[in-house]
Amino acid sequence: MLEEPAAKKEHLRVILDSNALFASLKFKMDVLEELKTLLKRNFKPIILSPVKRELERLAENGSPKRRKEAAYALTIAQKCEIVEVDELFDSSPDDAIVRIAGEWKCPVFTNDRELRKRLRNISVPVIYVRQRSRLEIDGRI
Repeated sequence: MLEEPAAKKEHLRVILDSNALFASLKFKMDVLEELKTLLKRNFKPIILSPVKRELERLAENGSPKRRKEAAYALTIAQKCEIVEVDELFDSSPDDAIVRIAGEWKCPVFTNDRELRKRLRNISVPVIYVRQRSRLEIDGRI
């Protein structure tokens, strides 16, 4: 009986891909608030280090529009927990996401069609933007 309150305080980890952060600008929505509404529970947004480095590269070297989007995505990333992963996955943020999400069995927020398919193949729940206005979950959390 004493363990129940502790269990309620446990946060669900949700890994965010870079394009999930871009959704804030593209669809004019607060993705963290939308996640809170969708999940109806405490969650901890997670950004993997290769995703953060990808955003930093885009913020420095992308087209002017992409630099602006990446800079905005990095401000959202500051509200998330950054998790360092092996340098082995530094070249591919998607590989890192698939590996960590598979190990943790936690949902991933992405709109990347190919990444969504890879995650569903290993039974990882995927959160994505539906009809440009709301979030939806594919799979069970």
